[in-house]
Amino acid sequence: VQLQASGGGLVQAGGSLRLSCAASKRTSSNNGMGWFRQAPGKERDFVASISWNGGSTLYADSVKGRFTIARDNAKSTLYLQMNSLKPEDTAIYYCAQARSSYGPRTHNDYRYWGQGTQVTVSS
Repeated sequence: VQLQASGGGLVQAGGSLRLSCAASKRTSSNNGMGWFRQAPGKERDFVASISWNGGSTLYADSVKGRFTIARDNAKSTLYLQMNSLKPEDTAIYYCAQARSSYGPRTHNDYRYWGQGTQVTVSS
Protein backbone atom coordinates (compact mmCIF):
# COMPACT_ATOMS: atom_id res chain seq x y z
CA VAL A 1 0.00 0.00 0.00
CA GLN A 2 1.31 3.43 -0.92
CA LEU A 3 -0.13 6.56 0.63
CA GLN A 4 0.11 9.97 -1.04
CA ALA A 5 -0.72 12.97 1.11
CA SER A 6 -1.55 16.33 -0.45
CA GLY A 7 -3.31 19.60 0.24
CA GLY A 8 -0.83 21.31 2.52
CA GLY A 9 0.24 24.89 2.08
CA LEU A 10 0.60 28.30 3.65
CA VAL A 11 -2.47 29.81 5.28
CA GLN A 12 -3.15 32.66 7.68
CA ALA A 13 -4.33 32.02 11.20
CA GLY A 14 -8.07 31.42 11.23
CA GLY A 15 -8.01 29.94 7.76
CA SER A 16 -8.80 26.45 6.52
CA LEU A 17 -7.14 23.66 4.59
CA ARG A 18 -8.24 20.21 3.53
CA LEU A 19 -5.67 17.46 3.39
CA SER A 20 -6.15 14.37 1.29
CA CYS A 21 -4.44 11.00 1.40
CA ALA A 22 -4.85 8.68 -1.56
CA ALA A 23 -4.12 5.00 -1.13
CA SER A 24 -2.77 2.98 -3.99
CA LYS A 25 -4.84 -0.13 -3.28
CA ARG A 26 -8.37 -0.67 -2.06
CA THR A 27 -7.19 -2.98 0.70
CA SER A 28 -7.01 0.15 2.82
CA SER A 29 -10.79 0.07 3.20
CA ASN A 30 -10.43 -2.73 5.77
CA ASN A 31 -8.10 -0.81 8.04
CA GLY A 32 -8.29 2.18 10.30
CA MET A 33 -6.53 5.32 9.14
CA GLY A 34 -4.96 8.23 10.95
CA TRP A 35 -3.28 11.60 10.66
CA PHE A 36 -0.18 12.53 12.60
CA ARG A 37 1.94 15.67 12.55
CA GLN A 38 5.50 16.56 13.35
CA ALA A 39 6.77 20.04 14.03
CA PRO A 40 10.50 20.88 13.80
CA GLY A 41 12.39 19.48 16.75
CA LYS A 42 9.36 17.67 18.12
CA GLU A 43 8.05 14.14 18.10
CA ARG A 44 5.39 12.90 15.74
CA ASP A 45 2.03 13.48 17.42
CA PHE A 46 -1.38 11.96 16.91
CA VAL A 47 -3.95 14.27 15.30
CA ALA A 48 -6.98 12.19 14.37
CA SER A 49 -8.02 8.69 13.38
CA ILE A 50 -10.98 6.90 11.87
CA SER A 51 -12.14 3.30 11.86
CA TRP A 52 -12.43 1.22 8.72
CA ASN A 53 -16.05 2.18 8.03
CA GLY A 54 -15.89 5.71 9.39
CA GLY A 55 -18.08 4.83 12.32
CA SER A 56 -15.57 5.81 14.97
CA THR A 57 -13.27 8.79 15.11
CA LEU A 58 -10.72 10.05 17.62
CA TYR A 59 -9.11 13.47 17.92
CA ALA A 60 -6.26 14.99 19.84
CA ASP A 61 -7.54 17.50 22.37
CA SER A 62 -5.63 20.25 20.61
CA VAL A 63 -7.64 19.89 17.39
CA LYS A 64 -11.01 18.74 18.70
CA GLY A 65 -13.80 20.94 17.36
CA ARG A 66 -11.57 22.40 14.63
CA PHE A 67 -10.49 19.38 12.58
CA THR A 68 -12.65 16.69 11.01
CA ILE A 69 -11.39 13.38 9.69
CA ALA A 70 -13.32 11.51 7.03
CA ARG A 71 -12.78 8.77 4.48
CA ASP A 72 -14.25 7.70 1.17
CA ASN A 73 -13.54 4.00 0.76
CA ALA A 74 -14.88 3.97 -2.79
CA LYS A 75 -12.12 6.42 -3.69
CA SER A 76 -9.54 4.95 -1.27
CA THR A 77 -9.04 8.44 0.09
CA LEU A 78 -8.67 9.85 3.57
CA TYR A 79 -9.37 13.50 4.39
CA LEU A 80 -8.59 15.97 7.13
CA GLN A 81 -10.60 19.18 7.12
CA MET A 82 -8.77 21.76 9.19
CA ASN A 83 -10.60 24.92 10.23
CA SER A 84 -9.68 27.81 12.53
CA LEU A 85 -6.02 27.06 12.00
CA LYS A 86 -3.49 28.34 14.50
CA PRO A 87 0.26 28.95 14.17
CA GLU A 88 0.85 26.00 16.50
CA ASP A 89 -0.75 23.74 13.88
CA THR A 90 2.31 24.30 11.70
CA ALA A 91 3.89 20.91 11.00
CA ILE A 92 4.38 18.20 8.45
CA TYR A 93 1.21 16.13 8.36
CA TYR A 94 1.40 12.40 7.71
CA CYS A 95 -1.35 9.97 6.89
CA ALA A 96 -1.04 6.36 7.93
CA GLN A 97 -2.84 3.04 7.70
CA ALA A 98 -3.43 1.16 10.93
CA ARG A 99 -2.66 -2.51 11.46
CA SER A 100 -6.21 -3.03 12.70
CA SER A 101 -9.72 -2.05 11.65
CA TYR A 102 -9.98 0.78 14.17
CA GLY A 103 -7.93 3.93 14.46
CA PRO A 104 -5.48 3.90 17.38
CA ARG A 105 -3.66 6.91 18.81
CA THR A 106 -0.14 5.51 18.89
CA HIS A 107 2.08 5.63 15.83
CA ASN A 108 3.49 2.16 16.49
CA ASP A 109 0.04 0.76 15.66
CA TYR A 110 0.33 2.02 12.08
CA ARG A 111 2.13 0.08 9.38
CA TYR A 112 2.09 2.24 6.26
CA TRP A 113 2.92 5.94 6.11
CA GLY A 114 2.59 8.63 3.50
CA GLN A 115 5.41 11.02 2.66
CA GLY A 116 3.92 13.99 4.51
CA THR A 117 2.59 17.36 3.44
CA GLN A 118 3.71 20.67 4.93
CA VAL A 119 1.16 22.90 6.63
CA THR A 120 2.31 26.38 7.63
CA VAL A 121 0.03 28.76 9.51
CA SER A 122 1.15 32.36 9.73
CA SER A 123 0.10 34.68 12.53
